[in-house]
Amino acid sequence: MSTDQDVQEATLGELVELAGRLAVAGERRILGLTGAPGAGKSTVAQQLVDALGPERSVLVPMDGFHLANEVLIDLGRLDRKGAHDTFDDGGYARLIAAIHDQRPGDPDVYAPKFRREIEESIGSSIPVPSRVPLVITEGNYLLMESDAWPAARNMIDEVWFLAPSTEVRHERLVARHEAYGKSHEDARFWALGSDERNAELIGSTARRAERILRLL
Repeated sequence: MSTDQDVQEATLGELVELAGRLAVAGERRILGLTGAPGAGKSTVAQQLVDALGPERSVLVPMDGFHLANEVLIDLGRLDRKGAHDTFDDGGYARLIAAIHDQRPGDPDVYAPKFRREIEESIGSSIPVPSRVPLVITEGNYLLMESDAWPAARNMIDEVWFLAPSTEVRHERLVARHEAYGKSHEDARFWALGSDERNAELIGSTARRAERILRLL
């Protein structure tokens, strides 16, 4: 992980302003948000889209490319769902390329959405209109340098790495797992086990981001 000297503190308003500069009418830009589990990626991404409005931005999460549970069972990977090899990285890269190549007047592109309450993805759930200038995508592995992840990264204009304190991340993860039905003990087991192993890998990619940010 990067040192604290690399981290830029910013308010949400400042991030909205930075994202707004990418939303140029008649063009197509892609902004990626990444960071370890519990970094706040989905929350910040949604806040940016809400602030910019639907005519300027749309959110396409990487989580829609979770492999289905039956596939993970066949691969023997269900117990570590969320690791980089439990996603359809090739499918994500192809979608990001299609979004990157969209021009005003082109047909909508449709992205899948992950439904956490059923732990499965639903295809063609998010329309991406060609007139919208900024697509925001968020996920753990945007800066990975293996498999198809670099192909997706090459289509993304900027990637911001969110870096809250470890304590804050852990608190969020435990609360998230509890909210979706896990006991407190099981929530801590996942947050400090599988999630933390993923966090170490993701942290090692931070240096490749355009910005490393801690939200004030």
